[in-house]
Amino acid sequence: MNTANAHHFSGHETFPLRQMWLKKVFDQSVAGYRVPKAAFSDESAIAAFGVGKNMVSSIRHWALACDVLRDSSDSRFFELSPVAIEVLCDGGLDPYAENPTTAWHAHWWLAGKGNRATTWHWLFNHVTSPTFTRQELESPLENFARKHDPKRRLSASTLSRDLDTCLRSYAPRFAGGSPEDFAEPLLGELGLLQEIHKGQYAFRRGPKGTLHNALFAYALLDYWERSEVSMSSMAFETIAYGEGSPGRVFKLDENSIAERLMGLNDLTSGFLAWTDTAGLRQVHKQAGDSNEMCLNMIRRAYD
Repeated sequence: MNTANAHHFSGHETFPLRQMWLKKVFDQSVAGYRVPKAAFSDESAIAAFGVGKNMVSSIRHWALACDVLRDSSDSRFFELSPVAIEVLCDGGLDPYAENPTTAWHAHWWLAGKGNRATTWHWLFNHVTSPTFTRQELESPLENFARKHDPKRRLSASTLSRDLDTCLRSYAPRFAGGSPEDFAEPLLGELGLLQEIHKGQYAFRRGPKGTLHNALFAYALLDYWERSEVSMSSMAFETIAYGEGSPGRVFKLDENSIAERLMGLNDLTSGFLAWTDTAGLRQVHKQAGDSNEMCLNMIRRAYD
């Protein structure tokens, strides 16, 4: 998990991320691609974002969690990430967050990297039951939180609310609740989680038609940098099943992963290459900085 932002169980005010929220944050930017922190706290914030006070706080949380905003050396401002600038600017790759790649990228930051989203990371990496209810997950999540941060006192209600928000982010409620509950969450379109009966959930494993091969390659490179940065090769099993791996976080089956890996050589111009010799399946990575290739893969994912 992203240790810099580990053990984060609140901030969203129980509102799942909505499609236009990240663009609304981008539109608050001033010269130098910075967003004043006051944009979220001034009396004018409610009118500027067109939502209530708690929802403004939620929008700020999601913008930070999804790497649209980053902390700045100037304490008065947040700064926009390079990817956010390329994607969300007017005339950018996806200014209105309509392309599935934007949602997959957000999911990667939350569930893959665990950025300000411990429960998201925990759900997609530690829950292996075929089906589950929120109530069945509450005790294991509480045990996980206590084990990894024993000095911090987290109430059961805080964890329960966080878990409920996480589940509703991917599988909106059947019925009931406020009109806001019927607004489709950005992550709901990914088809990763389904509510098979009221209150009972299951992951949807298998090929993901809206997940671009280039976004998969970006996630693989990002995972590699965080887990095995010094290694020149990575085993298929690690890519498919390692904690925080693309296979696990995107809920892909082995055949789907293998198909994507076979195309890496052409996709990355040889920077990543798949080999399958004598039953040893692995990906090889050229020496060098992966950052530019990651950004290139983001761009390609919007083709």
